[in-house]
Amino acid sequence: MRAAVYARVSTEDQAKEGFSIPAQLKRLNAYCKARNWLNVSQYVDEGFSGRDVKRPAYQRMMDEKDRWDVLVVLKMDRIHRNSRNFAQMMDSLNAWKKEFNSMQEAFDTTTAIGRFVMDTIQRIAQLESEQIGERVKVGMSQKAKKGVGYLGFGQPFGYLYQDRTLSVIESEAAVIQMIHSLYLAGLSMADIANHLDANNISSKTGAGWSKEAVSNILHNPLYCGYVRWDGILRKGHHVPIITIDTYNKVQEAMQQRIRSSNGIHTCIRPEGVVSYG
Repeated sequence: MRAAVYARVSTEDQAKEGFSIPAQLKRLNAYCKARNWLNVSQYVDEGFSGRDVKRPAYQRMMDEKDRWDVLVVLKMDRIHRNSRNFAQMMDSLNAWKKEFNSMQEAFDTTTAIGRFVMDTIQRIAQLESEQIGERVKVGMSQKAKKGVGYLGFGQPFGYLYQDRTLSVIESEAAVIQMIHSLYLAGLSMADIANHLDANNISSKTGAGWSKEAVSNILHNPLYCGYVRWDGILRKGHHVPIITIDTYNKVQEAMQQRIRSSNGIHTCIRPEGVVSYG
């Protein structure tokens, strides 16, 4: 039987022993060998949450379904932390006549009891994931109110987040400044994305630019020295890449372009934060 091995680690998992990608792959490869399964493909998503199906390796694995017969993971929460997504995956696997094997739980999808137990454990994993999310949100809200540190996840374009500090990456900062200048010069977000791709300017992930990625940068007050979380906006401790005046001009330009929409935009004034729609 041809096996597709899938391993995933999120930002939170990286600190946990036994969850590293090499550790997962070592155990999975040994398991396939013991079962006399031919390991034809390995798919790895590093730094991605199990609550979202928009993971590059996961998507590629599903697109390449004709290459394998059984999908093998170390533990069920490596593949999904959402029962709905898991159920949809199982429906697809059944339609494709593919098998699923979770090594640690020793589940067998060919039996009714195996499918029942798998669904129950998956719902428990989802509950744990949601509880973690709730605790993180509470902690981040408290952090925002106290005015300490960076309020976000991952590495924002233009900065390196290390040792709880944001440091400017000069080459990426120049791109941030270019994006704001091009927008104020009249280019649309889609035009800016095309311009960046045409000039071989890489995004943080190395993938192509999108209108949404440009929009996120233009809306983000992080680049003028502020941090925002769950409706709380405060002055940050990092070095800004653009001025507050540039940020405000961009927000006002966006408001003028989409005056017919109901969007809320934030400007930063000496007397405080001003939101308008």
